[in-house]
Amino acid sequence: MSVSEQDLREQVIDVMLKLGERGLNKGTSGNCSVRFGEGMLVTPSGIVPEALTPESIVYVDADGAVAAGSFAPSSEWQMHKGILDRRPDVRAVVHCHSHYATVLACAHRPIPSVHYMVAVSGGPTIEIAPYHMFGSAELAQAVTETLDGRLACLMANHGQIALGGSLARALSIAEQVEEQAAIYWGALAIGGPKLLDGEQMDAIGAAFGRYGQPKRV
Repeated sequence: MSVSEQDLREQVIDVMLKLGERGLNKGTSGNCSVRFGEGMLVTPSGIVPEALTPESIVYVDADGAVAAGSFAPSSEWQMHKGILDRRPDVRAVVHCHSHYATVLACAHRPIPSVHYMVAVSGGPTIEIAPYHMFGSAELAQAVTETLDGRLACLMANHGQIALGGSLARALSIAEQVEEQAAIYWGALAIGGPKLLDGEQMDAIGAAFGRYGQPKRV
């Protein structure tokens, strides 16, 4: 079932509000986008979630242009566009500065295979994209490359980012990244975790592929 542009604009606002309500973001930090047509809908720059309206969500076309009179897109729009251009399997991107994920990102500590739910990121670990200035083309490239084949990563001295087939799924993955960051942080505080090995994580990845309800014909 196709989703209208208006519905997607409202979904973007809903995700930004939920990031704040669930303690994953504060103020004007963080942003999200969703694929629409040949381009994307992305949050505007510098507007708190409570002040967002459907009209303030910005359409960025395939060439990276916005319509005259439009709100300015998020400073991270290049990162969102780079991911969506490179990943046809992805429809939505959620970026936030959640507490524990940001702590680990500032310590340059990727999240290892501390718990089986790390695999929600699309791999046995949650890696860290190298630091570059926010809003820069260099950051966009670094994050896009780090996410190759993955659904989430940390961003050095910055935060985290999650991808999904929908905004709701990307938000769910961002929540799980924060949970795994908190688990790892806690395990480090009491002497360090005992990690799952590669074979165990491979089995988990395969099991995730079979998880949930089968598709109905």
